[in-house]
Amino acid sequence: MTRVEFVEALKQIGVIITPKQEEQFYLYAALLKEWNEKMNLTGISEEPEVLQMHFYDSIVPLARLQIKEGKFADVGAGAGFPSLPCLIAFPNLQVTIIEPLQKRCVFLNEVVKQLGLENVSIMNARAEDFVADNRESFDIVSARAVANLNILSELCLPLVKKDGIFLAMKGSSGLAEKDAAAKAVSILGGKFETAFEEKVGEHTHINLIYRKCKETPAKYPRAYAKIKKNPL
Repeated sequence: MTRVEFVEALKQIGVIITPKQEEQFYLYAALLKEWNEKMNLTGISEEPEVLQMHFYDSIVPLARLQIKEGKFADVGAGAGFPSLPCLIAFPNLQVTIIEPLQKRCVFLNEVVKQLGLENVSIMNARAEDFVADNRESFDIVSARAVANLNILSELCLPLVKKDGIFLAMKGSSGLAEKDAAAKAVSILGGKFETAFEEKVGEHTHINLIYRKCKETPAKYPRAYAKIKKNPL
């Protein structure tokens, strides 16, 4: 995806970006490539692929949902996806990135600094620990390529406020994961709302949208070792 194609693809989903926002995206892509040579951030680091597979892919779900503001938590953000591309596109979001690996947080802080991004906090923490002081305080919580959905839901849904949204960004197996995680999602207070299937290049991505319909029981999330060993 060229730069021109990237801007046009965003326009097709209702996202119009300014020249300043364009430059922020291109600087982000350059930083990703530079830092990827010294630490393993992503298997995709060339700008055309980054624009399509990371940036465009990150923005699509919020564009489809017409979400442009609110408190947005990104669990296990890695190199900053989907939260930082969304923040560039929708600067009125209030973003909290929850990333357990300290070296990735160093990279994320550098991106935020160099791009001059505001309304963003980067927390070097595990989601199951972070929830202790932040339970049910976010309008939308996302996770992209982090864990299987029956594990992921226990890490994310406790952070979502009542009537808020849990966005699980999945690959082509997303609908199968949805079925396998139905019990866990129900126990944790979530309800499946809809799914968006997106063709990104040659790949099929499934974005699963859940609504938080009741409070998550206080005993969740459990310690990660217990979640992984005995998923709900």
